[in-house]
Amino acid sequence: MTVPDRSVSDRKLKLEIWIVLGLSLGASAVYAVVDLAATLSRGSLKDATATLNGSQDSREWLDLTYQLLGIGFAIVPVVLALYLMTLDKGQPPLRERLGFDRGGRRDNVVWGALLAAVIGIPGIAVYFAGRKLGITAEIVTSPLDSYWWTVPVLILAAVKNAVIEEFIVVGYLMTRLRQLSWSVPRTIVVSALLRGSYHLYQGFGQAFGNFVMGLVFGYWFTRTKRVMPLVIAHTILDVISFVGYGFLRDHVSWL
Repeated sequence: MTVPDRSVSDRKLKLEIWIVLGLSLGASAVYAVVDLAATLSRGSLKDATATLNGSQDSREWLDLTYQLLGIGFAIVPVVLALYLMTLDKGQPPLRERLGFDRGGRRDNVVWGALLAAVIGIPGIAVYFAGRKLGITAEIVTSPLDSYWWTVPVLILAAVKNAVIEEFIVVGYLMTRLRQLSWSVPRTIVVSALLRGSYHLYQGFGQAFGNFVMGLVFGYWFTRTKRVMPLVIAHTILDVISFVGYGFLRDHVSWL
């Protein structure tokens, strides 16, 4: 159970949260709002596209270099957040607070797969419904040129997204907010709102879908204090989106 850390003032803890978010997904949320405004200023979301994993350079070796650098440096705020949590006094060890000491690999994978199914199947419906309603942009998930390293890099990108989002938005942020004596429902909702906000560049439909995902993941973490099944679930969802959907789109006409 997380208890307030009175060795650190609430003011300093809030400042730390703003710094970590400003270096990571908080900044992404701001850019997503600006991107959404820019898209709406040009016309309807129905005619817009949101490109994920775009090519960084026309030269293969530079493209690969930029992709790997982007993935590597994006993980740094996660390392910072976890490091800051290890400095807390009067708190349980980090492995206990994030559930690293609970559940083996098999258990984590099983729960991750179940959570991916719970989120993924309705998520597909939300995407297509959003497209029909004109509130979701068309998502281009894997526009990278087909090099020998394309699929491995897309899988790494999926792992990167999962690690950043689940460790910062769930593991770090929810733990910190509870240390500030926030109620459990308020903590879950704020975490979910953040998750939805940095997906706004994809349209209102995807932002709502990710908000619901945040509610489910936040509730799971509150009940279990385990973040790894969430990382696995998110990785599965993104691998299917980045690799599986791109493959099916080329072979199934209605997609």
